[in-house]
Amino acid sequence: QVQLVESGGGLVQPGGSLRLSCVASGSFFSINSMGWYRQAPGNQRELLAIITSGGSTNFADSVKGRFSISRDNAKNTVYLQMNSLKPDETAVYYCKVVARHTPGGALYVYWGQGTQVTVSS
Repeated sequence: QVQLVESGGGLVQPGGSLRLSCVASGSFFSINSMGWYRQAPGNQRELLAIITSGGSTNFADSVKGRFSISRDNAKNTVYLQMNSLKPDETAVYYCKVVARHTPGGALYVYWGQGTQVTVSS
């Protein structure tokens, strides 16, 4: 099992910045991709950014140029730097990790509990 703990959410003014962190712990052989999603009330959960074990990244068009994703493999941690935040980006932000429990074994998906981000003046 993999446990994910997110932090860094909170209240920020429009145009402001936040940095989210997600730490993975537990029993696993390796972590494949790590990513961030968000879900606003009444909306589906949407992908924001993904980073592979090799460091390749992909971003949703809506956040390109404003958000960045990085990971510290030694700490099993993924970060999401969010700049120029907008009120309609108020949502619960979730971390997702894909991990293996054995060499060459199946991939398993784990989600964090979410952290609230509120963009408001």
